[in-house]
Amino acid sequence: MTVGRIIETPECVAEGAEWLSDACPRMAHAIELTRPLPLRRRPDGFAQLLSAIVSQQVSVASANAIWGRMQQAGLTGPRKIKWATDDELRAVGLSRQKIRYARALADARIDYKALRQAPDDVVIATLTQVPGIGVWTAEIYAMFSLGRADVIAPGDLALQEAARMLYGLPDRPTDKALRQMAEAWSPWRSVAARVLWAYYRVAKDREGIR
Repeated sequence: MTVGRIIETPECVAEGAEWLSDACPRMAHAIELTRPLPLRRRPDGFAQLLSAIVSQQVSVASANAIWGRMQQAGLTGPRKIKWATDDELRAVGLSRQKIRYARALADARIDYKALRQAPDDVVIATLTQVPGIGVWTAEIYAMFSLGRADVIAPGDLALQEAARMLYGLPDRPTDKALRQMAEAWSPWRSVAARVLWAYYRVAKDREGIR
């Protein structure tokens, strides 16, 4: 199996948006409201996944504060996580569960360079074997850290709600239903996700939702 298209530049995103506009009038409408779409590329590797674990079930502000303390303490690499005591990890703000997840990630010995060349399903299967990394986190990593063009995270509530509003659905689609909808957006499902996230913000502002 091959990796497929990689999103590396804003021009790649624009190409995907043009394809989606031609393929779907509703997508074309959303793109008109939201362009230019963001690139949203991130680094790959251990620290990016560790940061995702830190961010789980806390506010953005709290996650940023904890991650800042971890960076100051040099606790962003697998060896440092292995060598640190539980007290040291608690001191920077990690809960008991997140300490367990951080150590599991450090012990997983993932070959991050190999993931860059692995098919999408292999990337997601590899990452979700690690306690604390669910399908959503793995899909987001594939989309933004590896730049995969044809991955979506249908379990994302904002994507589900954006799809409901954009397509006039009576209810928010389930994970399974949105995954099925997204088949029509292949081979640019990652760009479709960018469209839906951007459309969600626009629609929310229009409705005055806070």
